[in-house]
Amino acid sequence: MPLSNDTIEELATVVDDAARHKEPIVMLTADHPEMTLDDAYTIQRRSMARRIERGESVVGMKMGLTSTAKMEQMNVHNPIYGHLTDSMMLPDGATIDRHNYCHPRVEAELAFVMSEDIQGEVGPRQALSAVEGVCAAIEIIDSRYKDFEFTLIDVVADNASSTGFAVGPVLKPAQALELGNLGMVMSINGEVVETGSSAAILEHPARSLAALITMLAERDEGLRAGQTVLAGSATKAVHINSGDRVELDVDTLGSVQLQVQ
Repeated sequence: MPLSNDTIEELATVVDDAARHKEPIVMLTADHPEMTLDDAYTIQRRSMARRIERGESVVGMKMGLTSTAKMEQMNVHNPIYGHLTDSMMLPDGATIDRHNYCHPRVEAELAFVMSEDIQGEVGPRQALSAVEGVCAAIEIIDSRYKDFEFTLIDVVADNASSTGFAVGPVLKPAQALELGNLGMVMSINGEVVETGSSAAILEHPARSLAALITMLAERDEGLRAGQTVLAGSATKAVHINSGDRVELDVDTLGSVQLQVQ
C-alpha cells in the first residue's frame, strides 16, 4: 500500500532538511519498511518541489546504478535517477568546501546536453537525436544517511545521492565520438585513482539516456532542451578530502577539475 500523502510530505521535508543543513539522518525505511520504490520517487519529487519553492530550478537529471554488475548486485532491473538543480552546478575548476558534505565522493561521468524536448519510450538512437553534444563531467555524490547505511529505496528518496556536478569546456556532437568506448581517467592530486571506459555506463551511454527518458515517461515526464543529463559513473566513486585536487580526463573531450578545501 502506498504511503499516505501526509507521510510523503513529512519524509520529503526530512530529506530536504538533511541536504540543506548537512545533518545525517536515519534511513527512512527503518521507520517505514513498507516504502516502495514508487514512494521513493514521489518523495524525491516533493523534496525537489521544496527547492523550487525556494527559488531553485531543475536544470537536468542524473542516472545511477548504470553498471550491469551493480544492478545485479542490488537485484534491480533498471538504473535509478535523480534531479539536478541550478544550485548544484559548479564551474570547471571550482573549489568546494569538504565541510558542506556528509560522505562526499566523486564519480567519472559523461554529460549529455539536450538540444530539444523528448518524451516517451525511446531507444538509444532516438535519444541521441535530441542531444546537442557530450562533455566530460564530475559528479559529487553525498548520502545524507547516518553511518552510510541505506537501502536502494532510501537512495532514490535522497535524490539518488546527487549533490553537485561540474562539466568540462569541450562539447562535441555524439556522432563525432566513439561514444561507446571513451577512455576515462580520474586523478586525485595528480595520482591516478580510477580508470574506466564509457562502455561501463550501461554498456553504452546512449542506452542510459534512453532508459532515463523511458522511465520518466512512466510519470508522463520527459527531458527539455538545454537540460544536462549525467549518464552514470564509468568507475567506482572516490572519497574526497580537504586539500584534494580532482581531475577527470576523457578521450577527445579533455578534462574537468574540482578543488576541495
